[in-house]
Amino acid sequence: METKRNTDNKPIIEAVDLMHYYDDGPSGEKEYSLQGVNLSVKEGEFLVVLGHNGSGKSTFAKHMNALLLPQGGKIYIDGIDGSIQENTWEVRKRAGMVFQNPDNQMVATVVEEDVAFGPENLGVAPEEIRKRVDKALKDVQMFDFRKHAPHLLSGGQKQRVAIAGIIAMRPKIIILDEPTAMLDPSGRQEVMKTIKALNKDFGITIVHITHFMEEAVQGDRIVVMEEGKVIMDDTPRNVFSNVDLLKSIGLDVPQVTELAHELIKDGMNLTEGILNIEEMVEALCRLK
Repeated sequence: METKRNTDNKPIIEAVDLMHYYDDGPSGEKEYSLQGVNLSVKEGEFLVVLGHNGSGKSTFAKHMNALLLPQGGKIYIDGIDGSIQENTWEVRKRAGMVFQNPDNQMVATVVEEDVAFGPENLGVAPEEIRKRVDKALKDVQMFDFRKHAPHLLSGGQKQRVAIAGIIAMRPKIIILDEPTAMLDPSGRQEVMKTIKALNKDFGITIVHITHFMEEAVQGDRIVVMEEGKVIMDDTPRNVFSNVDLLKSIGLDVPQVTELAHELIKDGMNLTEGILNIEEMVEALCRLK
């Protein structure tokens, strides 16, 4: 059952009054993790989702990949109704998921075999799998490691292999749920470089959940979630111009953004929403 709506000029991801809850509240009442989320994502967009633990961001991500089904409302992935269980594989063909711990996604003892696992499950022909695996590993700069054992790789390399495994399935969307949380700064840079290339060079729609604000500024758009609701949805500059609001819900902002905010409070003639060191240097030079 592949109930598909007309996708002419439609977003590639569309949540309509999306609800999810657990029946384990303190008194047995429903505890909502998503409370009527309405959100659309355009094809080729790089969306960042922010929120503290328990805000609903990971629950929302799991709906995009049909790991969870809505308990109210709808979610459409490339026009496919993700609220219908029979559509699960159709959704997953279109939207691949990369998790926080790459070791949890490793299923084989050789890198290229691990990357081949997803396409094999989709019933792709062996000769096509060979082409996809080689290309996916080249796309993430891991082709030279194709015969290596995954457990011997660095954290950043493992995560790039996990991403290659998703790419080999040829999805239109890649959802990344805090993929750099367990990596050192070098590994985080490796993975972010790969994600940005997939988005800019290959046009893959990216949904990136992170708690690193320096990663968030690299998106086209940021959604902030709180108590299962979307409370902000704007460009990185506009979102990070609201330093006090973000801090009030337990979120940080990029260090340079906070520095600019404090200087403004002290009377310095700067604008809110400075996102990086280069912008700060330029703004300070203009004051001379």
